[in-house]
Amino acid sequence: MKNRLISLLLSLLASITWCTAQDVGIKSNLLYWGTATPNLGFEVKVAPRWTIDLSGGYNFINPINKDTGMKWLHFSVVPEARYFLCEAFNGHFFGLHGVVGFYNINKLNLPIGWFKELKDRRIQGWGYGAGITYGYEWVLGKHWNLEASLSAGYILFDYTKYQCEHCGKEVSQEKKNYLGPTKATLSLIYLF
Repeated sequence: MKNRLISLLLSLLASITWCTAQDVGIKSNLLYWGTATPNLGFEVKVAPRWTIDLSGGYNFINPINKDTGMKWLHFSVVPEARYFLCEAFNGHFFGLHGVVGFYNINKLNLPIGWFKELKDRRIQGWGYGAGITYGYEWVLGKHWNLEASLSAGYILFDYTKYQCEHCGKEVSQEKKNYLGPTKATLSLIYLF
């Protein structure tokens, strides 16, 4: 899977060589950094009001907290087609996105819905989904933009539940359906 993601990113980079000035942006979601997840995105203008965005994050710094036993490893890839009401990279936009991600979580205390069970177990699996986005991009300068967006949609979590963080004894295999917020961004963008 990791090789496929690298190939996809390299293909995207190779495809942007035909683009002209301010048709390509590189971005980072500042909110995603709040979860200690390094992330990077590429957005390419494909028509006067249309862009294609590909963003991803990978939390590879995942030591188990020695005091609490907490662990939170994850990565995700989010492709999105965007339609701007005025012009690409400026103003209001709507988008349709997909999401795929892997996670390995242990003793995470989230008192919300089915996430409550995470405080006593380790889960590992994949999430797949899609959703819609509303956002706005502000032009800060010749090469800089700021983007804010909110997304909502559906994600299927397909995972294996384990008894503890190290023993590896499988408790069950489960699937959970999620309908709600799927993404929030506050991204700084550099336009070429």
